[in-house]
Amino acid sequence: MIRRIVPIIVLVLAVAAAAQAASPATGVVNINTATAAQLQMLPHVGPALAKRIVAFRKANGPFEKTAELVAVRGIGERSIKALMPYIATTGTTTLSSKIRLPRRRASSGPAHVH
Repeated sequence: MIRRIVPIIVLVLAVAAAAQAASPATGVVNINTATAAQLQMLPHVGPALAKRIVAFRKANGPFEKTAELVAVRGIGERSIKALMPYIATTGTTTLSSKIRLPRRRASSGPAHVH
């Protein structure tokens, strides 16, 4: 009996884990009020970048538009595109877990022929 139940339990757990991984996190981070820890919930934002965002905000005042985040060293146009769905300049930070996006693949250029 136990031999029949164990595979079923394993299957149920695997399906539950896959469903959880497939469901995207929801919410936003207010880049004007978020702590460094809250900023780290954003995709591709680690401790160093989060500290730079906070330092930039303290030195320059609040961001008027989310696109102004490109002024922070380490954030470029590609980063902004990935961050846009998860950032705001007003309201409450509602994101509650780290956003993990698939890694960007290096574009494969033409093969080098000798």
